[in-house]
Amino acid sequence: MIASIDFTNFKVLRSARIELGPFNLIIGPNGSGKTSVLLALQRLRQFAARPPVFGPAPAGQQAAGGLLRFRFNAPFADLEALLECAPDGSGRILRVAGPGDLPLRWAQLLSRLTTLRVVALDQAALARPSPAGAPILLGDDGTNLPAALDRLQREEPATHAAIAAEFRRILPEYRAIGAVAAADGTRRLSAEIEGEARRLGAEDLSQGTLVLIGLLVLTQVHPRPAILCLEEIDRGIHPRLLREIRDLLYRMTAPEGDAPASQILTTTHSPYLLDLFRDQLEEVIVAQKRGAEATFERLSDREDLRDAIGSASLGDLWYSGILGGIPGER
Repeated sequence: MIASIDFTNFKVLRSARIELGPFNLIIGPNGSGKTSVLLALQRLRQFAARPPVFGPAPAGQQAAGGLLRFRFNAPFADLEALLECAPDGSGRILRVAGPGDLPLRWAQLLSRLTTLRVVALDQAALARPSPAGAPILLGDDGTNLPAALDRLQREEPATHAAIAAEFRRILPEYRAIGAVAAADGTRRLSAEIEGEARRLGAEDLSQGTLVLIGLLVLTQVHPRPAILCLEEIDRGIHPRLLREIRDLLYRMTAPEGDAPASQILTTTHSPYLLDLFRDQLEEVIVAQKRGAEATFERLSDREDLRDAIGSASLGDLWYSGILGGIPGER
């Protein structure tokens, strides 16, 4: 979908480029630009819904502030979108350049771009009751999870059954997951444990359990986003479950049947999650911070790394500083 993003004076990214594949795990210290990548995609989604300016910027004109340059994969590899930004990172003007009938080709690409999601699941938002009749779409912070499950139970029982089955497979101590109507008309999260009669509410569930439910809804409900960006995907998840989370996302990049694939970007600070990518170095991007500037490097581009790995874990190499992407030391 998106092949690359070039950053000019956008947040900490003064002059940087990130090339993207189907699956992208971004690691690095705080303030190194990981969140800026997701913010750039969020800005693209916001401005993609507005009428763009077609054609390149006038010769000699420079944006006063920042500039984001997006390039795409085939069949739109000859198009580029340039988003001019204010100094605070807010968008100003979106320009679309390339050959052919630009309005028509942009409309074709737009149908995918407008499904882009940038998600940072929050425990409090996931647990919050939601009003009856709320939309099936999960909020970007996890808001509306009970209403989404409630409507899936009533309107898409096959999808709800798939979510429940996957949840029970990953956490076999649970018997059921869903939503119930409360006396005040709201919908509230409900779970049942094997061998117990009582129902558990959201307040009884751990952060990791709530995040897992939210991820299952995001990855199972159709239509799936063409691009799904997740901030700190390991938040609250036990290390033993990280492989399951990775595989949920992998299945979005290579779905069964005729379903369109999703492009995944996720950030992490977890060495345990990084360890799962020993054989997929091309999917790991290291954000490097040097002074006030940040850059990106894909691990597969490091010619010395295969020998350096040996029998060590990627997490240990990251912690030691061999991979880079660590906080500066005094």
